Amino acid sequence: MIEIPSRIEGHRIVLSELEEKLKPMGYTIGGNWDYDHGSFDYKISDKDGYLFLRIPFDAIEGQLDVDGCRVEISRPFLLAHVYEKGLDDHAHSSNTTAAFNQFSEPDEKDGDVPTRYVEIGQSLLKEVESTLL
Repeated sequence: MIEIPSRIEGHRIVLSELEEKLKPMGYTIGGNWDYDHGSFDYKISDKDGYLFLRIPFDAIEGQLDVDGCRVEISRPFLLAHVYEKGLDDHAHSSNTTAAFNQFSEPDEKDGDVPTRYVEIGQSLLKEVESTLL
């Protein structure tokens, strides 16, 4: 993980407005939401895993599942998930459903971020700053 200082840190906005501005730019809702915090992710690369620019935020007025919730943006960061090649040796199966999960578990949930992606992350944040500020 590499933090990237940005002028959007501390910016306060209604969550629905933030979503309306970031989604057209390619950001998706991160999977780590709770009632009081969440993030938007931009997938930069999927070579040998996934590399994201993550823009985290915290609820400051209301909860995230309530209309009109206001959030404050925290420091953005680059995050890498490095996956093993091939199928997952620990795939789960169930006798009752005969279904299984064939996707690999992350080899490293917080892998090293190659330096070439730092400039890309900084450039993406400049676009976000222009949109939000």
